[in-house]
Amino acid sequence: MSEEANILSQSVTLSVIVIISVLAGYLLRWYFSNKKLRDAQAMAKDIVDQAKRESDNRKKEIELHGKDMMIKLRQEFEDETRERRDEATALEKRLLQKEENLDKRVDLLERKEKDIEDRAGKLKTDEDRVSAKVSELDGLIEQEKQRLQKISSMTEEEAKKLLLSRIDEEILGEKAQRIRSMEEQIKDNVDKKAREILSTAIQRCSSEHTAASTVTVVLLPSDEMKGRIIGREGRNIRALEAAAGVDIIIDDTPEAVTISGFDMYRREIARIALENLIADGRIHPGRIEEVVEKAKKEMENIIKEEGEKTAFDLGVHGMHPELLKLVGKLKFRTSYGQNGLQHTKEVAMLMGSMASQLGLDAKLAMRAGLLHDIGKVVGQDVEEGTHAIIGGNLARKYGEREEVANAVESHHDEVECHTIYGSLVCAADAISASRPGARAETLETYVKRLENLEKISNSFKGVSKAYALQAGREVRLMVDPDKINDDEAIVLARDLRKKIEEEMEYPGQIKVIVLRETRAVEFAK
Repeated sequence: MSEEANILSQSVTLSVIVIISVLAGYLLRWYFSNKKLRDAQAMAKDIVDQAKRESDNRKKEIELHGKDMMIKLRQEFEDETRERRDEATALEKRLLQKEENLDKRVDLLERKEKDIEDRAGKLKTDEDRVSAKVSELDGLIEQEKQRLQKISSMTEEEAKKLLLSRIDEEILGEKAQRIRSMEEQIKDNVDKKAREILSTAIQRCSSEHTAASTVTVVLLPSDEMKGRIIGREGRNIRALEAAAGVDIIIDDTPEAVTISGFDMYRREIARIALENLIADGRIHPGRIEEVVEKAKKEMENIIKEEGEKTAFDLGVHGMHPELLKLVGKLKFRTSYGQNGLQHTKEVAMLMGSMASQLGLDAKLAMRAGLLHDIGKVVGQDVEEGTHAIIGGNLARKYGEREEVANAVESHHDEVECHTIYGSLVCAADAISASRPGARAETLETYVKRLENLEKISNSFKGVSKAYALQAGREVRLMVDPDKINDDEAIVLARDLRKKIEEEMEYPGQIKVIVLRETRAVEFAK
């Protein structure tokens, strides 16, 4: 029993030792683990503190650099504003001076015009005197003819030829001499007056046309609104120009702001946005972008309503909404100074009238006329080709009949015309574009005018060659020296001038130059 008790006691003791050893190992492991964790946390805290210190230092450096940049930009803006203000002041002074000079030139032109009228009266008197002398010469010719028949053995026809040749030489010499004297009298004044008239006309017409084509004026409730539109350091006006894609001009004009740009569509968006901003009163960059986007959406509605109104006025129904938008967008496009929508309406009305006279479908004809220029609105952003080809493809795309699509794409003879409606569109488009005041001179008309000028010049006897120069403002004639002498060359220039005035229509004036050259050529052998 005692041995079993000892064995049991040893076993218990051994078990207790094992348990104590396990507990001690676990405690040691837990202690070292906690120590490593504390060391890692302390290291992480040091790293975070160091990162915060570096971030604070970097932030301070960036803030200092930003302040320096702001000061530099503000100084540059102030310098630029000062320079623009000085330029605007100098420009205003120059404009006032030009206006005074223009008034003086107008007075001078009026005086010179009166002087030229007086000279024209004198010239008329001289021409009457020449006519009287010609009548007197006719009487002398008759007397000379009778006298020669009595004293000469010549026949009547021979004597007539002799007398006529002599009288022609005398009349040509007298006419050439009188023309030279009159030209010398008015030569000094005419060139100067013509230059002054042209310069005055260019100044007046160019400024009006450019302003009407590129500028929109927005009225302001007061001049204080200009400062709000410009904004602090010009932020508002730059944001508006960037969002609308136009230039905003703010000058000394009272209670007005000018929107400048070649795109009528963008100018109209800028006008709507600016008027909405003025009415709302809240003007800042974020608000400006929002208002411009709303103005674009409002512009889409305006275009759609304009297209629907045009179609309704013309009685054209059942057209695709996208086509109506393209028609409405023509209102904000010009071609050679002619409004696109007005031109389209004219073509549609002409198409309806001509189709009615020919017993055709007037509604179909007006439909083709209304759509004939929609390709100009899309341009080459969608597809390649001329506006007629693009317009025909769009008409097919949106469900128009083949007669309409073919009439649209063939109205400039780029595609063969399959129906009579294409020919009618060609005629109506030409009529609307060529009416007085519709647009500037086209290339075809210009070339035809030059050809007509050379044709009239070559119709005179003795002219070997004729050239139209200086864009039709000058014509030069090469004459045969054996057929035309110096006096006859002067008379030829005068006769050609009269014929051009009677048979041609042209802007400005045409200078007629007759060149007569005699060459003597020999070859030494």
